[in-house]
Amino acid sequence: MHVVIGGASGFLGAPLAHHLRQRGHRVTALVRRTAGSDESWWKPSEGLIDQTLIDSCDAVVNLSGSPISQWPRTPARKREILASRLGATGTLARAIAAAPTPPAFLSGSGMSWYGVDRGDDELDETSGPGTGFLAEVAQQWEAAAAPAVDAGARVAYLRTSIVLDRSGGALKLMVLPFKLGLGARLGDGRQYFSTISRRDWVAAVTHVLEGDLSGPVNLAIPDDVTNRDFTRTLAATVRRPALLSAPAFAVRLALGGLADDLLGSLRLRPAALMADGFSFSDPGIDRVLRTALGRGA
Repeated sequence: MHVVIGGASGFLGAPLAHHLRQRGHRVTALVRRTAGSDESWWKPSEGLIDQTLIDSCDAVVNLSGSPISQWPRTPARKREILASRLGATGTLARAIAAAPTPPAFLSGSGMSWYGVDRGDDELDETSGPGTGFLAEVAQQWEAAAAPAVDAGARVAYLRTSIVLDRSGGALKLMVLPFKLGLGARLGDGRQYFSTISRRDWVAAVTHVLEGDLSGPVNLAIPDDVTNRDFTRTLAATVRRPALLSAPAFAVRLALGGLADDLLGSLRLRPAALMADGFSFSDPGIDRVLRTALGRGA
């Protein structure tokens, strides 16, 4: 297959592009600078892209978007988070719709589609949307793919949970305090913490790409993991105690609005992947963390 990727140099896009090339696929990375080999210039903020590239490819994967982890989320920062996702997705969806034979579209999304805190509810792809800023972003993000859907393209929405790998993302920030023996349970620790190893995320996206799944796809392990489970397992993996706890009021005092993201509970079920026969290499949090930290499977 010829696969075009937006966000191909990022924490998720780079290993995905590498994996696809290893499997014999041709990958073209979309870039905002002068394009080199296996690259193509685009400017999503202005809707500019090489239409002939999209006309000739078999699939498009969009992972572009401004990071959501930066704090504080000022009004300007919120506008940037939303605009970066809508600009990239809309540009690609319109180009796909204009292609003589619309390629498949794997459109980035996030588990925040379901909101911040859904308690103990099991959330599969048939569950309803949540509320809050990030939920609204994810919902508009998916809606921006409508031109591709309307044109008859196969469109899958990648509702990604927290992807763990020592090279970046959330785990890179978490590991140091745990190695120092300062790891702490957040709040009462009973909130669900949906996650996936980066190698399983890459494998799952490849499975969707090479198959025929469409619609929302939850990218999360099938095992139930709470913050307490995660804290205990990460501490054991790095061979340090985790005897501390951070009460909810203290987390909110220290982090303000960001605390809601950390104290909320999302219990995702990868129902679409499981029904389609996908097999996780790291189905539980112990395996996820051993893989993420390079401790072996």
